[in-house]
Amino acid sequence: MSQNTMRAAIALQAEAALQLQNVPMPVVEAGQVLVKIIASCVNPLDTKVSSGQGGHARQPLPAILGMDLAGVIEAIGADVTAFQIGDEVYGMAGGIGGHQGSLAEYIAVDPDLLARKPRNLSMREAAALPLIFITAWEGLVDRANVQVGHRVLVQGGAGGVGHIAVQIAKARGAEVFATGSAKGFEVIKGFGATAIDYRTQVPADYVKQYTDGEGFDIVYDTVGGATLDASFAVSKVYTGHVVSCLGWGEHKLAPLSFRGATYSGVFTLLPLITGKGRKHHGEILAEATLMAESGQLRVLLDDRRFTLENVNDAYAIVATGEATGKVVVDI
Repeated sequence: MSQNTMRAAIALQAEAALQLQNVPMPVVEAGQVLVKIIASCVNPLDTKVSSGQGGHARQPLPAILGMDLAGVIEAIGADVTAFQIGDEVYGMAGGIGGHQGSLAEYIAVDPDLLARKPRNLSMREAAALPLIFITAWEGLVDRANVQVGHRVLVQGGAGGVGHIAVQIAKARGAEVFATGSAKGFEVIKGFGATAIDYRTQVPADYVKQYTDGEGFDIVYDTVGGATLDASFAVSKVYTGHVVSCLGWGEHKLAPLSFRGATYSGVFTLLPLITGKGRKHHGEILAEATLMAESGQLRVLLDDRRFTLENVNDAYAIVATGEATGKVVVDI
């Protein structure tokens, strides 16, 4: 392999295994930085794009996939002042909207999308955070303004976005409850939330038990579908706010409207697709760094290790839902 090429995993066509190839090194343009990628996270959306689904990601194939990364800045283009060569960074920086992804040895990216990696997290841990932290923060902080005194319900509290949402809400002083199945209770309780078994506990009953029948100040739905419908019915009258990162179906707003409550959608991909709001993503990750370094943020990782050579195994366990925690590929 020459100095002008790098190794990358390529999705050549839908439903085909990723292929390891040597491809040209990215060229760093003005306003960009070159990052040597140390770790890349595999998100469910990555597997959907590789299987020909996930059209909302606007990533035509063939492509290098992978949205989340952690690595070291190796070169800096003109007009970049926020970072220096050698800085350890992380971010959701590619893999959608026609941009090169992170299943490669190097990537040229907009530094607005990056933040300094938390000193107390490994590269693998940092690579697992960007998409799920940004998604949780945009819902809880940007949309719902979570704060001390709020009762927050996280639908799917043991999942990727869910376990981060629980920690953000706790760090900002809220009383946190989270739905899950019995196998996720240990995770939910471990982050300081009250676990609710969605399979055995009826919404009306846990609203009565935990909110005196008033409803939750904030409900963050990470599941979609019928769970979002249920979220409308458990929000607080007048002041309740429901947020969803999977509100893409058709839903009846009557239960929400009759409570005088409000709804917000979160679509974390917008900055990469539209170019708008990129700086805010970097700012959100700077908040993640502060939380991590103050001991308020941990990320659950699947123990299995993967490299570019066996990246298809990593995609398989994410696609089938077998992973316990975020799946990271060592680059």
